[in-house]
Amino acid sequence: MPLKKESQELNEMEDKIQYEEHHDFTTGENVFSSSQTKTTTGKRAQKPGARSHFTCQHCGKNLTEKRSLEVHMRIHTGEKPYACQQCGNSFIRKGDLKNHMNVHTGEKPYTCPQCGRGFTRKQTLNAHIKIHNGETLYTCQRCGKSFTVKGNLEVHMRIHTGEKPYTCQQCGESFIKNETLKVHMRVHTGEKPYICKLCGKSLVKKATLERHMRIHTGEKPHTCKLCGNGFIRKSDLENHVRSHTGEKPYTCPQCGRSFTRKQNLKAHIRIHTGEKPYTCQQCGKSFTHQGNFKGHMRIHSGKKYFTCQQCGKSFRCKISLNNHIRYHSIEGIYVISVERPSQKVSTVRIM
Repeated sequence: MPLKKESQELNEMEDKIQYEEHHDFTTGENVFSSSQTKTTTGKRAQKPGARSHFTCQHCGKNLTEKRSLEVHMRIHTGEKPYACQQCGNSFIRKGDLKNHMNVHTGEKPYTCPQCGRGFTRKQTLNAHIKIHNGETLYTCQRCGKSFTVKGNLEVHMRIHTGEKPYTCQQCGESFIKNETLKVHMRVHTGEKPYICKLCGKSLVKKATLERHMRIHTGEKPHTCKLCGNGFIRKSDLENHVRSHTGEKPYTCPQCGRSFTRKQNLKAHIRIHTGEKPYTCQQCGKSFTHQGNFKGHMRIHSGKKYFTCQQCGKSFRCKISLNNHIRYHSIEGIYVISVERPSQKVSTVRIM
């Protein structure tokens, strides 16, 4: 299997396992109280001549130890006694919490003995080893992509069929995979479990954290062949190339205006729909564009980030500073200090 395909499949598996550890799947409603749990865990089923085992009265699962049954019952009761001190996620088992901590530390304790690649979870390593052992692969008959796990092929087939069985109850967006829906739910809950060790920024997805790290490392793996400019994200490169080609693939269906970026089209469409998703919590005023909202918030904060070096007067908006510059009679270059909330003071030159 090509390395790129293998990596993609293993990453998908890792995300799935990680989600399952974050949210131990519940089978049915949480109908058990503490007293019911004690009663249920006390029941034992035993066959003549067989080893003693304990049976869950809710789902029928058999376990060899009473302690294992007690832990299993947490699936039904919803109890998660092991909490992560960094992000607040809770887990049924202590081992699940330990595995979860690798998300924050970046540790990969499971290493492939053949190629040295590291993994955060043993299950992912086991799937990877199948590649080296040449075990049976499950191949898509429509595009030729292969998988080490049959279930992954079944999920992959939804790309071809268009099936999206998992729907968000809050916004109606549908997804091919259940774990993708769960990650999407963080948009609504505000959960950001991936934390950058260098600046403390929290992010929703592991892949987003990996891209974010390029800001600190300076890595720009996507290079424009026409001018040599480098970019952190592939999508940024694609948008940049359109500045050379003049392509504007995103067209407004109502007025026909075209844009180089999809997000610009989305913002433009709000002009037609009247949607104003950015609302000030202090005065209730709403805005179509995030930039206008941020500019408005400076009114409440009283901060003025744009300063004229000729006279020292400060302004909340850059356009106000530009208008002010025109009143100066001195010709030439005006040096302006620009202090942004999360950046050092920089210099802008206006001719």
